[in-house]
Amino acid sequence: MSTAIFLPQKVAIFLPSLNGGGAERVIVTLANAFAARGFQVDLVLATAKGPYLKDVSAAVRVVDLQAGRVIKALFPLVRYLRRERPVAMLSAMGHANVVALLARKLGRVPVRVVASERGLISGEYAIAQGLVAHLNYLLIKLLYATADGVCAVSQTAATDLAAFVRLPNNRVQALYNPFDLKHIAQLAQAPLDHPWFAPEQPPVVLGIGRLNEAKDFTVLIRAFAKLRQRRKVRLVILGEGELRADLEALLRELGLDADAVQMPGFVDNPYAWLSR
Repeated sequence: MSTAIFLPQKVAIFLPSLNGGGAERVIVTLANAFAARGFQVDLVLATAKGPYLKDVSAAVRVVDLQAGRVIKALFPLVRYLRRERPVAMLSAMGHANVVALLARKLGRVPVRVVASERGLISGEYAIAQGLVAHLNYLLIKLLYATADGVCAVSQTAATDLAAFVRLPNNRVQALYNPFDLKHIAQLAQAPLDHPWFAPEQPPVVLGIGRLNEAKDFTVLIRAFAKLRQRRKVRLVILGEGELRADLEALLRELGLDADAVQMPGFVDNPYAWLSR
């Protein structure tokens, strides 16, 4: 008498990399949680790099497509889908969602694809520059209707996305970001070796996010410069991005030196800063 062997269902999560950002942090949390619940999880990355790689559970398999740019991951992702046949694939961020939906179409494999948008798409579209960026948003409008599921991180973002891609509101679901609150509480207690956070130091305004146009740290810096004229206060911005040089130039223009503003770049544990 033979005994049937039931293997866990395989699910895939596709995104560009694990470079420092809120979306990447959330995806690692999801991948680890899926694996803990008994799924066989493949975290498929266009390029397996970034500070969050070390946070991926040993129960999650990291698949490195070694593609560099996300668009170059299209055919490697097609080959992955044909070979591994996951039952479902979650993709995150617009350009990765486009590649995931195209790969499913070209591969002709019966995988259910859920496209996840991580921000307010109309705002991102408004500041998009260049032919490639606008082509990507055109493909988003054409392809999201073919997804088995479309989700956003809040109800406002879901309504905005539905209007942008011209889908009924009930076709776009609001799925809030998951947080491991116990782990965050532990991280918040970690030591922070920075003189500005020592006792009896002036207050610190803390900004956290990618240094890009969508986060608009120029408004924060200009507001801080006005506040600095009225009281002793300091500003720390945690994050890295393509606008670092522009923000540093603005600091010089406003006469804000290193005793007023610091931008340490990406930090692995922002909660230690936030708790202080």
